[in-house]
Amino acid sequence: MKIYVTGLGLISAAGENEKETLTSFESGKRRAGPVSLFSTQIQSPAYEAKGFSRHYFPEQLRTLNLCLAATEDALDDASLKEEIRGKRIGVAMGTTVGSVLNDINFNMEFREKGSAPMDSVNLYLEGNLSSGIHSFLQTEGPSITVVNACVSGANAIGVAMSWLRSGLCDIAIAGGADELNKVPFCGFGALGILSDSLCSPFDLNRKGLNLGEGAGVLLLESEQSMERRKKKPRAIMRGYDFSNDAHHLTSPDPSGAGIERAITGALIDARLEPDAISFINAHGTATIDNDLVEARVLHNLFGSTIAFLSTKGYIGHTLGAAGALEAGFCILALEQGWIPGCAGFKKLDLNIPIAPVTQKTQIEGHFALSTSMGFGGCDAALVIEFPE
Repeated sequence: MKIYVTGLGLISAAGENEKETLTSFESGKRRAGPVSLFSTQIQSPAYEAKGFSRHYFPEQLRTLNLCLAATEDALDDASLKEEIRGKRIGVAMGTTVGSVLNDINFNMEFREKGSAPMDSVNLYLEGNLSSGIHSFLQTEGPSITVVNACVSGANAIGVAMSWLRSGLCDIAIAGGADELNKVPFCGFGALGILSDSLCSPFDLNRKGLNLGEGAGVLLLESEQSMERRKKKPRAIMRGYDFSNDAHHLTSPDPSGAGIERAITGALIDARLEPDAISFINAHGTATIDNDLVEARVLHNLFGSTIAFLSTKGYIGHTLGAAGALEAGFCILALEQGWIPGCAGFKKLDLNIPIAPVTQKTQIEGHFALSTSMGFGGCDAALVIEFPE
């Protein structure tokens, strides 16, 4: 059964809409700088969604507001905004920060005074993305918020695909969202994997990642629903798979077994051979281990001439939003017929057998692969088709 993408909402440091995002990609513009959303002594650039100002729930987490904004954009794109109330529409959203208890101020005040307001706890309890979307849109249907490290957004799309294939719903809102937040920023700093300069995925001199924020939302439909609405698809979600290498809390299995299983499984699900893939939007965090392992697997599966890049040089690592945003970027690339250069890459690491594209590159064919890798050994892959 084919799963169609009829709407897309993308918000990141690269832009608040598709036009701004493509302009950033084409020009090589990298909108990163010092953190302005909170105070910190950590000297690492961050990719903030600087222009974002749509606050549906001013008292709620920024993550939920980012998610709702991208959802509205996807619904508008799919011409569905006015006809969804009361319908059985699934909502599957991935996040990490949206499920982090931001308790720094709570702890400080509790230590000083022996008690503290429960504001941070209430934000945490009320910040469920999927429940928030169902409540805001007044829709009915299956709902899940996936919290599975940096593969959360890709996993959420995979869950929504399974709902549509099983007939649990005919339409699904799927994706991921995360804000730039002090807790994960300090956490990644403590792990020693934040770069003090702009990140450089797959580069010899890569020093670590830059955190970012944003939301990516795909409106998924069954063929029957799409035809009933007389809506043309933007893409087809052809394949998905998920794996876990169970190697280490933060490092991937050096053999790449987990991400290789996920990619192979997604290709089997899509009923495609590796040579059908036109390009790959790799996870590419610019950390030493991740890039080395991932590039070796891509080389083993797709050979030395496969066109690939990491778009994290344009948006930073958006954690739970990454898989959804990067799937959306694949759709834009298939539509436009080109992929941007891998921002930050300059010199090949001799331990890495293939190099990403360094400039705007024309692509041919109809299939793209998006990969996601996360803490805890989590790996996921999505195969996306451009409809003829």
